[in-house]
Amino acid sequence: MSTYIIPRCSRGQWGGGRVVSDAEAFGPWLERQLRRRGVTQAELAASLKVTRAAVSAWSTGRAMPRMEKLRGIEKYLGLEYGSTRKVTEDTHAPTELTWYHRREHADGGREMGNAAAFAFDAELRVLAREAIQNSLDERRGDTRPVRVRFVLHEIRGERLIRFLDLIQWDKLRPHYEAAAKLDQKAGRVLQEGMRALEEERLLLLRIDDYNANGLTGGDYEEGRFTAVVRDQLNSFKSDKHRAAGSYGLGKATLWAASRLGMVLMNSTLSEPHEGRRERRMIGRLDLPWRRVNGEGYAGPAWFGAPDERRESATRSWWADEATAEALYLERDSDDPGTSFLVVGAYDSSGQLDPDDLEGMHRELLKGIARDFWAAMVASRDDHPHLTASVAAFRDGEVVVAEERVDPHLHEPARSRAMQAFLEGRTVTELTTREDVAQATVMLDLPELKRGDKNSSSEGQTDRTHEAILLLTPTDEDDPGPNHLVGMRGGRMVVMKRKLDLPVGATPFQAVLLAGYATLRDSSDCRAAERFLRAAEPPDHNDWRSTEDLTATYRRGAVKLLTDFKNAMRNQALALARGSEPGRDTEEGPAVLVPLLRLDRPQQRRRLGYPTVDSVNGEVDQEGAWRVRVRVTLPERDEPWILSPEIFFSTQSGAKFPVDWAELVPERGCESAGDKLLRFQPGTRAVFTGVSDVSSHPVAAHLARVEVDVHRAKGAMA
Repeated sequence: MSTYIIPRCSRGQWGGGRVVSDAEAFGPWLERQLRRRGVTQAELAASLKVTRAAVSAWSTGRAMPRMEKLRGIEKYLGLEYGSTRKVTEDTHAPTELTWYHRREHADGGREMGNAAAFAFDAELRVLAREAIQNSLDERRGDTRPVRVRFVLHEIRGERLIRFLDLIQWDKLRPHYEAAAKLDQKAGRVLQEGMRALEEERLLLLRIDDYNANGLTGGDYEEGRFTAVVRDQLNSFKSDKHRAAGSYGLGKATLWAASRLGMVLMNSTLSEPHEGRRERRMIGRLDLPWRRVNGEGYAGPAWFGAPDERRESATRSWWADEATAEALYLERDSDDPGTSFLVVGAYDSSGQLDPDDLEGMHRELLKGIARDFWAAMVASRDDHPHLTASVAAFRDGEVVVAEERVDPHLHEPARSRAMQAFLEGRTVTELTTREDVAQATVMLDLPELKRGDKNSSSEGQTDRTHEAILLLTPTDEDDPGPNHLVGMRGGRMVVMKRKLDLPVGATPFQAVLLAGYATLRDSSDCRAAERFLRAAEPPDHNDWRSTEDLTATYRRGAVKLLTDFKNAMRNQALALARGSEPGRDTEEGPAVLVPLLRLDRPQQRRRLGYPTVDSVNGEVDQEGAWRVRVRVTLPERDEPWILSPEIFFSTQSGAKFPVDWAELVPERGCESAGDKLLRFQPGTRAVFTGVSDVSSHPVAAHLARVEVDVHRAKGAMA
């Protein structure tokens, strides 16, 4: 067998070009050459008259072929003389790339769009939230921040023509025309994307992250690459116990934000693949089922180098700098991470003009600050978890210069509270407007169901977790005062609630830190992270009952979650009032109580049934109605068990029932089961509720809301 083990040698030992420094560099190079030419190891072995094991040893870097075999490899594969010794850059030219469209299913089933993409609104703020969440989950180490850049770039004229030529638009056009004819949502969005191209303009949005892991792993084996590029609902995380994401849905926002359903990727890897790290590129297209030239196609397509071993499927390719720049995927440093290019980017909210790059720039800045201000705050002697910036260009010219998101500018009160906590400067009671008060909120942890994979391997024994509540006064001109936001280890805002204060109270902002956000690395923090992560819906914008929660934990988990939210609310109001929980928050400031107290009528008509006194609310960012309801309960011996109901009413007078996503008792009542509340007789009680967006007959802002209470079926009268 003509093989010898090669010792490690210094760069330049063989002279000329990029030389082989050891067998480990030659192996991946040889594998790439075999794959590009559709040659198997067995075929190469037969041509060189060596064993299959010898070629395997070469390919895995365990051995190097002798000089005569290196020349034989060059001849058999049609390579230039000396290629095996120089291991020249084997990047693919754009003309060597192709699109691979997945054929329709043999059983005739059709997907008329990517279902995962419909879980989110195709809005820039949603895209930014999901992209940064993933970048934070993939941050490398804790000594440097992950850096994320958003670059808007509108291209026209020659730039557009060149770009379309590189992505082989002429070959894609028949697929788009067929898909756009479908009378489905995906088809109508594609029509708008093609209309923009007819106007000879295309908006690109590139999202870069640095100091992240990059798309590591093989083209087909389990890893970060396949989780993002090929799989659906695959959440491949470095540390699943600390990760903010958990469903594997967030990446769908990239394709949902493209009117053409196209995303191109360029990744610098934190660990080598095929012996290389820089400019690993691939493209993916998400279209609905279509028929082109008599052939049916299932939906997705991939842009890359043809893989003859996989029936002409495409795989990632290593690009040169010129190709990356021509595809608007150039990266400004060799730090590991990934650049995602959303081709035909748009905002589905209808609030932004597609030509308004300044407005899109502003919306991205606001959205990033609103969701990730805490991750961008650090103590004076430390680095933040995240830095983020936004820039906008038109045909290579700057429209809005790159601007770094400053959390202290966008969220001054909350950022002040977080920094005080990180630096250990909090107090127990507010005395000045710059103070940050800190208190503890207890979270009772539910038991895992017997047989849950986590219960045996991790043995959860913690029953309580000490979350941290921060509260600080805010300015009078704060547009959204008196809110409580909650987060866990990822420092992304998950929960947001409006808290009502009596007339004359000082406005404030409150922050609830749970899990690893408390800066502790203990078993109860790990258990709290798991519990709260299970209580988050796919868009991670609340803590509430979910299928994951009820499937993972024993009965009573939802009540413990409700108790936790009540406790954090009560503690926040107590800090704001400067007293312990328990005082009636409806009384108002002590100095005004005598002025606000009214004499009751001498005789009041005795009510025979509970009545709703008032309903106050607003439509939140997720399109749900959040209401606060006050109910008067007549005297009687037994508690009232009632079923609150919410309705949408229109100008025509019609009323449509809507489901509750959440009901939270505040005062004078408690949870009595699924969407039921138990009220104390002879009192005035208060509860809050959130409507279920999926049950809305119309958008929330188009309807008025009404709330009524009815006696629960089977309850004692």
